[in-house]
Amino acid sequence: MMAELIVLNSESATNRLVLLHGWGADAEDLVPVGKLLTEGFKDRFEIVSLSAPQLHPSGSGRQWYPLYPHDWDQVPNAVLDLESRLNNLCFEKIAIDKTLLLGFSQGGAMALELAARNKFEGVFALSSYPHPQWQPLKDMPPIFLCHGNTDQVVSKEASQKSFDILIKNGIKSELYFFEGGHEINNDLIDHCRAIIQEKFLS
Repeated sequence: MMAELIVLNSESATNRLVLLHGWGADAEDLVPVGKLLTEGFKDRFEIVSLSAPQLHPSGSGRQWYPLYPHDWDQVPNAVLDLESRLNNLCFEKIAIDKTLLLGFSQGGAMALELAARNKFEGVFALSSYPHPQWQPLKDMPPIFLCHGNTDQVVSKEASQKSFDILIKNGIKSELYFFEGGHEINNDLIDHCRAIIQEKFLS
């Protein structure tokens, strides 16, 4: 039975990192990334990794909505469902403004959607893309876009497009290209850790 939700380190945590996996993966996929991003900090992080609700067409892994072919019409309901699941987390214990959101690929596209609806402390969209109807809002949290220069699954131009839209709308955002493909490598881990330490920890 695939886990719908994985929660780690919740007892003494003062901060939270929510993880949204890519197309065909599941909640377990990004847990090692979450550990690498948050280990060793004085501020302790609860790590929450969610599985997408739909079964991947291969029969293994999950999807937030169908991608091949793209079914953009399913995106609004997928976003509402994910937002509802996130609201079921205990934000009284760790506030949403002490919660970082990180999504990879399709999960990154979902993270960009949620950033327009919820005041997270910060949002990381890795190797992601903007949905056709994505519309940023003025009071969005800071967005950190990261993409591999040689990504052959999602073109790096997709993150450039997201960045251009964000800047045009006056939203605090950064775009980082790293040497690599459709992946989360050590360079990217180090880059994101540095952002977390510099901007979000006391």
